[in-house]
Amino acid sequence: MKSRGGVWAAVLALMWWCSGAVAEVATCSGLVPMVYRSDKISITDYGAVGDGKTLNTKAFREAIYRIEHLRRRGGTLLYIPAGVYLTDSFNLTSRMTLYLAKGAVIKATQDTTNWPLIAPLPSYGRGRERPGGRYMSFIHGDGLHDVIITGENGTIDGQGDVWWNMWRQRTLQFTRPNLVEFKDSRGIIISNVIFKNSPFWNIHPVYCSNVVIRYVTILAPSDSPNTDGIDPDSSSHVCIEDSYISTGDDLVAVKSGWDQYGIAYGRPSNDITIRRITGSSPFAGIAVGSETSGGVTNVLAEHITLSNTGIGIHLKTNIGRGGIIRNITISNVFMENIRKGIKIAGDVGDHPDENYDPNALPIMKHIRIKNIWGEKVLEAGLVKGLKNSPFTDICLANVHLFGSSGSRHGPWTCSDVSGGSVEVSPSPCSELISSSQTGACSIPF
Repeated sequence: MKSRGGVWAAVLALMWWCSGAVAEVATCSGLVPMVYRSDKISITDYGAVGDGKTLNTKAFREAIYRIEHLRRRGGTLLYIPAGVYLTDSFNLTSRMTLYLAKGAVIKATQDTTNWPLIAPLPSYGRGRERPGGRYMSFIHGDGLHDVIITGENGTIDGQGDVWWNMWRQRTLQFTRPNLVEFKDSRGIIISNVIFKNSPFWNIHPVYCSNVVIRYVTILAPSDSPNTDGIDPDSSSHVCIEDSYISTGDDLVAVKSGWDQYGIAYGRPSNDITIRRITGSSPFAGIAVGSETSGGVTNVLAEHITLSNTGIGIHLKTNIGRGGIIRNITISNVFMENIRKGIKIAGDVGDHPDENYDPNALPIMKHIRIKNIWGEKVLEAGLVKGLKNSPFTDICLANVHLFGSSGSRHGPWTCSDVSGGSVEVSPSPCSELISSSQTGACSIPF
């Protein structure tokens, strides 16, 4: 016989997914149109050998040079047939499609000695892990438009264990490379590809607009350090949906710059949609921060399924960050085997150096977390603002988090926060208890 939590979880899941089947399912499809490219070339035309041993860097760079300089009308599709293609890092170009056929693997070399270095991001002021520059991502794009990475669920493999070991042994000279990064780019689609074993963050659109990431699988061992799944960073109009992510760090984390550097650069993340994501992580499922110095506004995350995860929903910032986090809505989340269901905190994350401004206090307001069901949740929640910058208008509605036996937890932990709640169990802290639904938390669910 099912536990009370199990029965209600099944009912909730059925209601959510059946309602989605009856109504039209929201998708990202209109944000960036998928482009058909009549001009097609194969990586094997340039001498690539998919034996997993031959180094194919020259073939990739020559093929992409051809796409960039011939500039065929409508762009060009670079076809990667089945096989394992070992290569150093390489740059993409505008108006191209990188297409991985079924059984195709683009695999990063583990020779780190010749890995290119690039400048730090101006909103970070230095590498995220080490001072100075940073290693270029395995697949990189800077100042591009109209780029598609897609295929038949081929694989991009970062072979990150050599980088993870350098991090563990503290022998890194510079910040590790991301698996895929687009910088200052627009009109990007990433779909139907498996990403695995990233050296650092997996997919990082930074200073980008109009980005769609859908139907992807992202995999890394649970003990792999800082292998975030998808990190939209100082970017706008980003849609992430219908994907499975299992990594060693946050599954999806919205960012916008680090302390004084992010404040000075002043580019927010806004209009971010995250939906129908399933996954597990020892850290957070859906996160905002902790690098939020440019501000984060208008984020919608919905229909999320999490298991074996450290924190289900994590909004995080710190003194010195500055920036405004507002209009964040997270709804229809099912979580199981979670250490902490919901955490909203102003004391999370480190600083790039000692020159941050302790008076640069973040502002967090207009947060809506609703329709949440959790089973085997060790701790229900923590909401901890800052004494001189309390978090305001934090609203919880229809949030039910159960322990391993189906019993409710004790009170939440809260400080320097105001808002309201409707139908929350266990009962939230007094700062978030509404006397009626007409208060700060009068939101439908």
